[in-house]
Amino acid sequence: MKFSQLRKKAWFRFFSNKYVLISLVFAVWMIFLDTNSWFIHHELDQEINELKDNKEFFQTEIANDKSIIKNLNDSVELEKFARQKYYMKRENEDIYIIEYDTVD
Repeated sequence: MKFSQLRKKAWFRFFSNKYVLISLVFAVWMIFLDTNSWFIHHELDQEINELKDNKEFFQTEIANDKSIIKNLNDSVELEKFARQKYYMKRENEDIYIIEYDTVD
């Protein structure tokens, strides 16, 4: 196929138009090469979604911790927490920790 025959094709005339060429170059530049490219925006959007998920998780953890702190204002609950979590004891009291071997 000769160049003169190729120039008569509709698709060649369309893609050889200078405005179409400039638009294609601009689109490729913006999608792949620019510092504000689509790929960078996609990565940043993923990071934002992860941070939102982390925010929700930590807000629920804060609510749980606030309820625990509210319960620890009671001296009985505070003693129970100290015994279970930190293995504290009263004077003249012995504590025995029993560990079970789990067989899988």
